[in-house]
Amino acid sequence: MRVAVLTVDGMFDSGLSAVLDVLTAASALREDTPGAPPPFEVTVVGLTGTTRTGHGMQLSTTALADLDAPPDLVISPAVGLRTPAEVVDTVRAHPALDWLCAQAERGAAMAAACSGTFFLGEAGLLDGRRATTSWWLGPAFRARYPGVDLDERLTIAEHGNTTTAGAAFAHIDLALAIVARHSHDLAERVARHLLIGDRPSQACFAIPAQLATADPTVKAFENWVREHLDEPLQIHDVAARIGVSERALQRSTATVLGMSPIELLHEIRLDHAVHLLRTTRRSPESVALAVGYRNVSTLRALVRKRRGSTLAELTRGYRPAVRPEP
Repeated sequence: MRVAVLTVDGMFDSGLSAVLDVLTAASALREDTPGAPPPFEVTVVGLTGTTRTGHGMQLSTTALADLDAPPDLVISPAVGLRTPAEVVDTVRAHPALDWLCAQAERGAAMAAACSGTFFLGEAGLLDGRRATTSWWLGPAFRARYPGVDLDERLTIAEHGNTTTAGAAFAHIDLALAIVARHSHDLAERVARHLLIGDRPSQACFAIPAQLATADPTVKAFENWVREHLDEPLQIHDVAARIGVSERALQRSTATVLGMSPIELLHEIRLDHAVHLLRTTRRSPESVALAVGYRNVSTLRALVRKRRGSTLAELTRGYRPAVRPEP
């Protein structure tokens, strides 16, 4: 498989390295893996023959116009740790967009991670497709590319021949997903060699308070919920308290976060519940009551559904410093 890894000035160094390392490892381990695909022939490409990374390293690249053969797969790593507005400015009218569209039209698969997903979004290659991006970029992505079925709670989203990954360190997951498309056995061997753990969701890293600031209505809702976290809450009552209709609140949370008010309510409660479990010695039953759930079974069920985990797994390895409650 011919793979072209697209680079831009200021890009995230570790994202590029992770992709290259995983694909190189896959090629190295394939000979001892029954049914493994041919080696990945990786070419690092850019607008010119040189790209400067975010840490100032100079990369020797193949100019897009000088590629000997068209790629079977194009990967767009993160463009760097920039603000959402800066990410949009980077991809807007970028010269590589036409090249991306041309490769997609001839049938090349597309993959991207973190802020690199904005290249695919800007090129229109994710319209009507399920995708993910880094959780803190979700509101900006959703606002600019409303035709994309975005779910930033996912680490990996695959739709047809398109693969997207979430936060910056999910470049490893992205590259493994690419390998797995051709050989699950080879992907598992690479994962074991590189000591990669199982991270089915990036939801536990998302901080609703940061995302909510993108819209005043959502922010007001988030503030009200946090101030009354241990109380039974009805969405229509909260909407009235913050001075909007329930429909307006639903429209705002869907536009900014891609979720309903009740889903956001659960995310805020789970966010605080995990914080309490990791930083205090409160029992799960006590924590459930503190975040508005009458019994711990509700909290456990939501953790399984929305985090793909258990309370024990979410808190494993944490050593609370706070004394037990009297």
